[in-house]
This record gives sequence, structure tokens and C-alpha cells, in this order.
Amino acid sequence: VMAYRILVPVGGENERAEKQAEYVTRLPSSAEELSVTLVHALTGSEKDVSAHMQQPDRSEAVRAAKRVLDDAGIDVHTQGVSSPPAEGIVLLAKEGDFDEIVISGKKRSPTQKAILGSVTQSVVLEAEIPVTVIST
Repeated sequence: VMAYRILVPVGGENERAEKQAEYVTRLPSSAEELSVTLVHALTGSEKDVSAHMQQPDRSEAVRAAKRVLDDAGIDVHTQGVSSPPAEGIVLLAKEGDFDEIVISGKKRSPTQKAILGSVTQSVVLEAEIPVTVIST
């Protein structure tokens, strides 16, 4: 059975990461048909630490999402990408031959989006595969 490959970029918030993972567990397919890669973008301070410390599962949010997926019997991998996060996520999605990206969106005003930009918005616009945005 060819697995449906899902890329789940996880930020720093456990609750959002768990909601993304819960969405995946509710997809209308059996756990055996799914393969999930949790990806955590390494921020400035995280990139400065030694390589063995850069493991994505050092992120509490990644571990939280992994627990939800493990409990559902879904095949889970973890991976880190360096910043800028949106570019890393889009590149990984393309190179890793993924079928879907499940990302979390923050509710922000149009002004905040215009000034700050948004990783979610960039991924939605630049990805070549379907992107599901879980609103929080």
C-alpha cells in the first residue's frame, strides 16, 4: 500500500501542534495508509547549538504532536529545517514527495499580516501540493 505522505510543520505551541496531529488522525483512511513527517523550523538560537542538540524532537510541541499520532498508530518521522521556515517547508515538501501539508494558522489582523508576513501564508502561496490550514 502506497502511503499518503503528510508534512506537518510544527511551531512552538503544544496546543496548535496537537490540533494539527488530531486533524491527521481524523482523515478517512487507516493508520497504515498514512506517513507523517513532523517538521520543526530551527530558530536563530536553536541553530547556534551543536548538531546533536538540533534534533527536532527536542521541541516540546513536536513531542506533543508525535504522542497524538503514535497513539493513533500512525507512522511518524521528525525532521528539522533551517530558516527561513516557509522556504524550508516548501522545499522539503517538494523534495520529499509529500501529498499534503497540514499547517497551523494564527488569527491575526490584516495589518499584522501585512507587516509581519506569515509562514503559513507563504507556504499556502508557494507550495505545489494541497495545504490544509488548521485555525486556532
